[in-house]
Amino acid sequence: MSDAAPFLSPLAGHHALVTGGARGIGGAIVDELARLGASVTILDINAHVLADKAAALTARGARVATAVADITKPESVDRAFTAAEAAFGPPQILVNNAGVADPAPFLKTSVQTWQRILDINLNGAFHCTQRALPAMMKANYGRVIATASTAGLVGYRYSAAYCASKHGVVGLTRALALELAKTAITVNCVCPGFTDTAIVAEAVTNITSKTGRSAEEARASLASYNPQGRIIAPAEIAMVVGWLALPASGSITGQAIPVAGGEVMS
Repeated sequence: MSDAAPFLSPLAGHHALVTGGARGIGGAIVDELARLGASVTILDINAHVLADKAAALTARGARVATAVADITKPESVDRAFTAAEAAFGPPQILVNNAGVADPAPFLKTSVQTWQRILDINLNGAFHCTQRALPAMMKANYGRVIATASTAGLVGYRYSAAYCASKHGVVGLTRALALELAKTAITVNCVCPGFTDTAIVAEAVTNITSKTGRSAEEARASLASYNPQGRIIAPAEIAMVVGWLALPASGSITGQAIPVAGGEVMS
């Protein structure tokens, strides 16, 4: 029985912190890391959905802590990490998942919208990674994983701010992976295509309001980007994150892995 335990719970004894972990892709990632045996700190700006997610996981026997934080503010990030460390010690796994999208033509993208998207999607990952890395470097072990997007690998119309932020996440991943290559800390990102989350629901609403198409037609237009002709499920992305978080994935670093049914091939 004891010999089988590492295979059943390969992340037992590991602490994972997931930003934007209360729902959507982040919620699926939290579920997967807990399933693999990790103790998980769920960080989110929404206290209500955060409490609901933590309660559901705790009821299933997972080891869960929560932290309400605004990842655009370094002082808020520091407080959240301090609380997480009090619960489970320094995180060995950081998942920079929190993100937003606000599609608009470039000339109708306000400075405020541009800055907000960069602050959350890119600067938030910077703040959290800077806070997590010193303990990882001291231990000479860690996994830094970001949820980027196929928008970090190619361009999309009416998404200049989002594409810029996600290209930044991919660039940060690659640069940091090389900087840490002589350590046992890996840095990777996953790049989902259109995924069944609130962001896609908002995109469907936006399409229907501007084109008059039905919600079914709008979803189909988004699914058409995927050669498999479907919207990705959050659990599919979570499984890739779980694999990257494993101790056995130590040779995988600097990668931006599309989870998009063949939409982007590298």
